[in-house]
Amino acid sequence: MRTPTGAPWVPGFLAGGTASGIKKSGARDMALIFCPHGATAAGVFTTNQVRSPAVVLSRERLSRGRAHAILANSGCANTYTGEAGARDAREIARKAAAALGVREGGILTSSTGVIGSRLPLTKMSRAIPGLVARLSATGWQDAADAIRTTDTRSKLAFRRARLAEGDVRVLGIAKGAGMIEPHMATLLVFLATNAAVQAPFLRRVLREACEGSFNRVTIDGCMSTSDTAVILASGTQCRDGFAPASASGKRFARMVAEVCRELADAIVSDGEGVTKRVAVRVRGARTDREARVAAYAVANSLLVKTALRGEDPNWGRIVQALGASAARIRPDRIGIRFGKVTLLGRGRWLGVAAEAAARRVMRGDAWEMTIDLGAGRGTWEVLTGDLTEDYIRINADYRS
Repeated sequence: MRTPTGAPWVPGFLAGGTASGIKKSGARDMALIFCPHGATAAGVFTTNQVRSPAVVLSRERLSRGRAHAILANSGCANTYTGEAGARDAREIARKAAAALGVREGGILTSSTGVIGSRLPLTKMSRAIPGLVARLSATGWQDAADAIRTTDTRSKLAFRRARLAEGDVRVLGIAKGAGMIEPHMATLLVFLATNAAVQAPFLRRVLREACEGSFNRVTIDGCMSTSDTAVILASGTQCRDGFAPASASGKRFARMVAEVCRELADAIVSDGEGVTKRVAVRVRGARTDREARVAAYAVANSLLVKTALRGEDPNWGRIVQALGASAARIRPDRIGIRFGKVTLLGRGRWLGVAAEAAARRVMRGDAWEMTIDLGAGRGTWEVLTGDLTEDYIRINADYRS
């Protein structure tokens, strides 16, 4: 194969996307990522008790730590479709395996879209041969486009580093704009690397990367039934691998984490109707767990999110959300800062001049809200957005 130029690519992988007719618009709705020689694989999935058959199937197959391909579709979640939906997931995987010439157990599946609708197997089956024919080393943008639902743009991130063992690359694509609050899970995220990595280390790297990125974002406080993150390692570079504790192992973990953080940031920026991206940083909690509870209470508060939309520094809504949470607080110790502007200092409001300065901070499209509970050393950060009229419009018309 000729070495590609221009678009990001990862040795050992082919990718692509096509339109099968799932979406009424005729846009791309099927993506395929393929490692012909097989890859070390790891994944994390939604903790929602209602799970897509694609999640169940992929989770089962990833227990082996190996995979050949990921077949993903958008426009139809194939969730809450019973045994028939489970058969559909297995059947489309079987057809992809036959077209690629690999064993069926090496095909991972992922579906996103409307809950309650089964996969249109006839349409998808007809599209698979053409999708396979379109696979290329630089087809990642088409794949990223094909997994979109209400996303306004595709999401792709790439890192490359020259390590002692060789030229290592990490590429990721993601989907997500609504029904987003992962919890020990993620959205739809597919990562590929040419590093040679053992499955236990790969699982750890992915879990830690997700915990520091996708598990710290929220759009609407709603956990999807289809959340999936998978990483495939082709091993075509630095074939001898590297030890997890080595300098190269640590650099590789940072690369994966950086790609995940970039994708998570892009997801919040492209959230349904979002015009403001706000990092809610809680510190001074009794524990990290309580800091997390407090951060999500503020980040998911409808009253806070609408205040963000209106650029209103209504700190009372933040205090209300903190008090209603399960985090233990002392009201007289709370501090709140927007950017570098302090609104509340140890339970004391700093006046109209401070609010006027905070309102200027809120005019930006990205800023930081820092909350100090004054009770300990626990910290947590959640990336959130405002709640706008467009979010209501998008979701009111979602099935139209």
